[in-house]
Amino acid sequence: MSNAPVYEIDPAAFWADPYPDMARMRAQTPVCYVPQLDATLITRRDDIFVNEKIVDVFSSDQPQGLMTVLMGQNMMRKDGADHLSERRAIFPTVSPKTVKNVWKAQFEVATARALDRLANQDDADLVKDFAMEVSAEALKSITGLTNMDWREMDRVSQGMIDGCANYANDPAVTAHCNDCTASIDRHISERMPVLQNTPDQSLIAVQMQAGLDEAQMRANVKLAISGGQNEPRDAIAGAAWALLTHPEWLDAVRSGDISWLQVFEEYARWISPIGMSPRRIARDYDLNGIRLDAEDRLFFMFGSGNRDETVFARPDIFDPTQDIAPAISFGAGPHFCAGAWASRCLIAEVALPMLFDRFAGIALTGEAPFGGWAFRGPLSVPVRLR
Repeated sequence: MSNAPVYEIDPAAFWADPYPDMARMRAQTPVCYVPQLDATLITRRDDIFVNEKIVDVFSSDQPQGLMTVLMGQNMMRKDGADHLSERRAIFPTVSPKTVKNVWKAQFEVATARALDRLANQDDADLVKDFAMEVSAEALKSITGLTNMDWREMDRVSQGMIDGCANYANDPAVTAHCNDCTASIDRHISERMPVLQNTPDQSLIAVQMQAGLDEAQMRANVKLAISGGQNEPRDAIAGAAWALLTHPEWLDAVRSGDISWLQVFEEYARWISPIGMSPRRIARDYDLNGIRLDAEDRLFFMFGSGNRDETVFARPDIFDPTQDIAPAISFGAGPHFCAGAWASRCLIAEVALPMLFDRFAGIALTGEAPFGGWAFRGPLSVPVRLR
């Protein structure tokens, strides 16, 4: 049996603010078993960076994992050649060239439309009144699901996220997730004939063009929705909040002393919208003197690694000028986020600069509560727009 030290958490407190527990884990039990999550956690940045690449031990293939059971076995839940072949198949959709030449213009149109609606308001919640729509409209374009309302895109994404993080096995959460995946399948079925006859560079179209079977195509679209809505939404609203609570950095980016990309990359390190990535232990393994047993569940804690005080100069401080080259916000191994270029474009080149250009006098009007540890972001960001 594994001899990993046990670390107990209060799940509600961990959801509200995981950072104190993660700091103690890094200091005292950097590899530990958390019974409330029934998983072993790796919390130090360098341990995550090294071991995420050892795929014959830390396998993404998780037949009984929540994501596979609820959404189908997408490419994120495959290793080696199987994963690489599907990653290559979707590359025409998410390549830097496609993002620059195809998606950016669509991002700008959708963001301008959202800002035009906000122009009629004095106050807003940047999560539900701006970031949610901007992220969902971008995802509609990229996936090819232009027949889906942006509110439904956000609903089904959140439902899948909740389902994949349902380690307490709440049946109501599972039922809601199933309803959300069924909605996605209906919308995919509507779009398939159109994209078969007039293919574009959307995720549905390029997978059909590459000859992927339909079940695999559907699973990968669901993966894109689960990872392409909540995280950009939360990063747009969260990074805006970070600037509004750190006016010196807002002044710096407006004056050109720092870039919007620095703001986004530092926010992604500081808060880690994707805070965890699960793995299956494929075979017995010794990690720093700790035995890990085959078939046990393990979490790479990106949110902890990104605040590792042995790696970052100011780990708990939002500082866009500090060196964040070691950050693992998008992962570290072969499963490095395929949507990273699209996220950087949407957030750093479009959403944030357009928001702050349109509303020069934007200011917070209240507290912005945050929640989550597997996925973390603001629940609301109340602002005065002028």
